[in-house]
Amino acid sequence: MTTLLALDGLTKRFGGLTAVNGVSFALARGEVVGLLGPNGSGKTTVLNMISGFLMPTNGAIMLNGERISGLRPNRIATKGVARTFQLVRALPSLSVEDNVIAALAFGRRRLWGAVARDEARIHIAEVGLADRARQQAGSLTYIDQKRMELARALAAEPELLLLDEWLAGLNPTELRTGIDLILSLRDRGISVLLVEHVMDAIRALCGRCIVMNAGQKIADAATADALSDPEVVRAYLGDGHA
Repeated sequence: MTTLLALDGLTKRFGGLTAVNGVSFALARGEVVGLLGPNGSGKTTVLNMISGFLMPTNGAIMLNGERISGLRPNRIATKGVARTFQLVRALPSLSVEDNVIAALAFGRRRLWGAVARDEARIHIAEVGLADRARQQAGSLTYIDQKRMELARALAAEPELLLLDEWLAGLNPTELRTGIDLILSLRDRGISVLLVEHVMDAIRALCGRCIVMNAGQKIADAATADALSDPEVVRAYLGDGHA
């Protein structure tokens, strides 16, 4: 498969703290990969560097063979990277439709007016919110806010989608809906790097997992193999369970 994303020796230091230490891995086009690890292992810091919210201290990030590390977030977004956040960042006083239009206005094609509105409705329907397009974003339920955030990310026309605990806090029915949505993105050829703690979702979605602990990569293997790796078990549960 063709490589879409490649990290080489990615490192991030905050003063004397090394949050990410020499991490390397690659994602193929159309692949869904889990980025796992205990809290504080450096997963979100990796996403922040890929998406440009943090500048790497060392190392390189390549997208489609082009170096993107060091570019500003808006430049990286126009090259085909979109993301969600642990906490949904809505424009609460605007409608769902206008939230997505805002993403289109500053996206790769910079759409405005009726064209943007038509495009927004397509993305809103994709995530199952067609009947809530005119609803104020701040009044949505938790799962519907997450759906709206995904619609905004899709409006950026990404080749690579970074999901930071997008499935966290969902009940079993909502979780199944969320898994199906992500599977539909994979079927469209979008690559997904998924930071997640919900193991049922990881097993359902990810053919491969990368696991981090204390800023370092400790496993990169097929999901079942990664989750049963003694070092991974030790990182999550301690020496007594390894």
